[in-house]
Amino acid sequence: MEKFEVKAYGTQSAEAPLKQLNIERREATPKDVEIDILFCGVCHSDLHTARNDWGGTIYPAVPGHEIVGRVTKVGSEVSKFKVGDLAAVGCLVDSCRECSSCKQDLEQYCIPGFTGTYNSKDKHLGTRTYGGYSEKVVVDEHFVLKVPQNLDPAATAPLLCAGITTWSPLRHWKVGKGSNVAVVGLGGLGHMAIKLAKALGANVTLFSRSPEKEKDAFELGAHAVVISTDEEQMLKVSGKFDLIIDTVPYVHDTNHYIPTLSINGTIVLVGYLGPLDPMLHTVPMIMGRKSVAGSLIGGIAETQEMLDFCGEHNIVSEIELIKMQDINEAYERMLKSDVRYRFVIDMNSLKN
Repeated sequence: MEKFEVKAYGTQSAEAPLKQLNIERREATPKDVEIDILFCGVCHSDLHTARNDWGGTIYPAVPGHEIVGRVTKVGSEVSKFKVGDLAAVGCLVDSCRECSSCKQDLEQYCIPGFTGTYNSKDKHLGTRTYGGYSEKVVVDEHFVLKVPQNLDPAATAPLLCAGITTWSPLRHWKVGKGSNVAVVGLGGLGHMAIKLAKALGANVTLFSRSPEKEKDAFELGAHAVVISTDEEQMLKVSGKFDLIIDTVPYVHDTNHYIPTLSINGTIVLVGYLGPLDPMLHTVPMIMGRKSVAGSLIGGIAETQEMLDFCGEHNIVSEIELIKMQDINEAYERMLKSDVRYRFVIDMNSLKN
């Protein structure tokens, strides 16, 4: 297979900072779309992969799965895109397309395993996939998304992960007009959950440990803020919420929120991967048929639905634009939650 070289930013080990390096991309096959990357969002998953926090990172690693760019080449069998189109790529670049999950447009749950935008096996080149911290990306058209023309391309980038990660549970649990939804944590995921739930017609509450988050929450569209460390405030919302989207990316006590679920209510974890500590206490669950669930990004059809919805409602992320060369500093700031609410890399900085 023919290949070409592009500039990228990546790391050679868990301890090493990210720096410029060259990677290979495949020349577009008949079904491929080649994209010149304009903007790439910075996700906590990028940092975890770069630093091998989850294990399994193969180096060199080039993160980035919130990609927006211009189409520069299309294969002979591509029908959905043409050169010059604004296009996007999220967390997936391939799947088996034959299993029961894929046939339901749930490629994120591909039973043999989906191909991630980075750090997955690249079936074309036999290496690992490299992400959006690079000049270009080449992706099968099935996994490329159309970007609504009215949206700011830079602020659209985080929709490809933070947006779809919160949209998918909102849709799965059928949130709509009059639903009572709560969001735990106000960061990259949490701020998108508030915006999307409100646009769907829900009554939205933010759970936060920080009273200083109140002003931002209301500006983003929340109808109420509950300080989760205040027992009196927590008691006042007992049995209230149909759905709680928990975006907190570290170990925390999930039991704290279960009494605030309504009968048949669900708390869905989208931020934290790993064992819960303390463990779940089942009595409040059994006494109200309450559920604790998990959700992972979304399929391609659902992601396009989310982008189209954002286009209709003029929803984008709140971002801070950075240069590619500032990524290591951005990672340190992310660890301190020092960003409102998502870093996005201006990839033009990589060309300089």
